[in-house]
Amino acid sequence: MPESSLSGVTRLSLLSRIRSDDGVAWTELVELYLPLVKFWCRRQGIAENDLSDLTQEIFFAVSRSIERYRPTGNGGSFRAWLWSLSRHKIIDFLRRQERCPVAKGGSTAMQLVQMIPEEIDESDLSERIEFNQLIHRALQQVRTEFEPRSWQAFWRTTIDGLTVSNVADQLEMSSATVRQHRSRILRRLREQLGEAE
Repeated sequence: MPESSLSGVTRLSLLSRIRSDDGVAWTELVELYLPLVKFWCRRQGIAENDLSDLTQEIFFAVSRSIERYRPTGNGGSFRAWLWSLSRHKIIDFLRRQERCPVAKGGSTAMQLVQMIPEEIDESDLSERIEFNQLIHRALQQVRTEFEPRSWQAFWRTTIDGLTVSNVADQLEMSSATVRQHRSRILRRLREQLGEAE
């Protein structure tokens, strides 16, 4: 939906839409976060043939718990909350595997459980790559909601790192308008990622 058709309408955040049983919002959430959740599962040694079942369990748990999620300042991001929930489901899965050993079991499975970190390691290069891909998916989802010139103002100042005044000159708009476009799109992006309500 173009930006012009959003005027006068407050776009609900992705989480607000999910909480009101919006099926499209659920699809957007899964499209955004499924690759990241699979990455976390693979990283903890989950086999490819187990990924579908485990990720279904994780997103089912998200659906049951989403009402209780509330963003809190430091460390309260949706991604951190999703990691915590995923971590618990991965541990549950590994414990079930331990009880029904097929290939791994006993102390090996317990060691795997103990190796799962409590928090996301932001300094890890592969984690940063996955996060960048998450941002890219979110950008693709929200891009169609804005006019091309608005998007250019956002992209050139935020992604390309050009100054507001430089972009304003290039796009023949005021610096205040460039800042406004950038701010709206950044806000919308945070909403889409579940980081703002």
